[in-house]
Amino acid sequence: MVKSLLLKLSVILLIFGLGVPNPTFAAGNPGENLKKAEVSVDKAIDFSKKENLSEAKKAYDQFNKDWREIEGGIKYYSATAYRDIEANMGKVVYAFTIKKPDQVVKALTDLKTVNDKFSRGGYPKEAAKQEDLSLDDFILLLENTKKEIKQGHQEQALEGIKKASDSWLSVEGTVVAQSAKVYSDSERDLVIIQAMLSDHPPKYAKAESTINQMIEYLTSLAGKSHYTFWDAAMILLREGLEAVLVVIALMSFVKKSGVKKGNTWIWSGVLSGLGVSIILAILVKFIISSGAFGNNNNLIAGWTGVFAAAMMLYMSYWLHSQSNIADWNRYIREKSQAALSTGKLASIGFLAFLAVFREGTETVLFYIGMASQIKLQSLLFGFLIGAIILGVIAYLMVFVGLKLPLRPFFMVSSIIVFYLCIKFTGMGIHSLQLAGILPTTNAQSIPSIEFFALYPSWESTIPQILLLLAAAVIVLRRSIHNKVKTTGKH
Repeated sequence: MVKSLLLKLSVILLIFGLGVPNPTFAAGNPGENLKKAEVSVDKAIDFSKKENLSEAKKAYDQFNKDWREIEGGIKYYSATAYRDIEANMGKVVYAFTIKKPDQVVKALTDLKTVNDKFSRGGYPKEAAKQEDLSLDDFILLLENTKKEIKQGHQEQALEGIKKASDSWLSVEGTVVAQSAKVYSDSERDLVIIQAMLSDHPPKYAKAESTINQMIEYLTSLAGKSHYTFWDAAMILLREGLEAVLVVIALMSFVKKSGVKKGNTWIWSGVLSGLGVSIILAILVKFIISSGAFGNNNNLIAGWTGVFAAAMMLYMSYWLHSQSNIADWNRYIREKSQAALSTGKLASIGFLAFLAVFREGTETVLFYIGMASQIKLQSLLFGFLIGAIILGVIAYLMVFVGLKLPLRPFFMVSSIIVFYLCIKFTGMGIHSLQLAGILPTTNAQSIPSIEFFALYPSWESTIPQILLLLAAAVIVLRRSIHNKVKTTGKH
């Protein structure tokens, strides 16, 4: 009971850590929150007047970070105020881009004026739930952004592509139901276009070419108005497979370890992940709206992916280290058949939660998004088909895994978990780039490979390369160590 409570508490802490605004701003009303954040704008103005643009940019970046925490409350209170503040923030970004102190001061001063107007109650309350975009609306948004790119309007183009990124959650279900490749390409290109427009100088020609390409492949999907049961089945298969691989690897491992209570931790993590996913998805669709939640969804997907990747890296290393039968037998003896500590069991349960939560939220949102364009019988039948196929895959993995001798079992499990570590690392960093938390440095030489979540960005690719190099070093060192031990025995 205590262990279950601890697991639930860790789940709650995760949600509050990822999805709830900074406590500094949570207590006050929108005007008070904006006043607190505006301290950074004042600092940026002071530094700009002294022509210290590097420090001014750091101060403005802090305001931008704080703004992401409070913008939802301001948007809810007044959509007009939100648009005015965002527009002035775009002008600040452009002023920093051209590196002219006088223009930076003016842009920051204009931003401060708008902020003060809102804080003084100068904008009437006009709370309204933001409507989700259709795929046609999303394509129109891209078309308008393309016009700004063609005219060389950097700040307007950046504002447009950011709005597209925030609105992506509204249409991604429609896209993924028809083409996993287009879905992956769209998320990649949203990051690439933003990076091209933020470059010094902006790469307008390449940005226009990329957004044209994006409009073209999305337009080919926009005409479809209904879905079949197989579309519904494929959503569950595509989104659920990674989570199933993680959960089955963990279940097979605890069975090999002879720890019956390990399954309780795993199932607690799975059920918690499913429950939180469903609740969050319903809140997003019917209360918050997909468009308003877009950036926060990227933050949750990003940090969850990175954290899960770190835990899977440790799990993969641990599994690999037990592949020597003598080491495994020694480990079991040391633990006196208790095998795994409570802390390790809690970590296994939490990893199961992360895997299911990360994939589960988007899966439920996809189904909610396509519900109006598919017959209820087809939706339920497709879900059932997908669940049966996933169940068969899970059963075969458990059956085959338990039949394997210890050494092959640990080797295969460590490879599967390490592959998912590589993929979750790429996906997590890419989501943080979509959210604007991490920069993007495009690299045309890096191919885009969905299977490994490889994107043409150095920020996401370098960590994946480092993980591969670290794995190679560990395997090589272990191989040399085993040879030395074997030689010593002879």
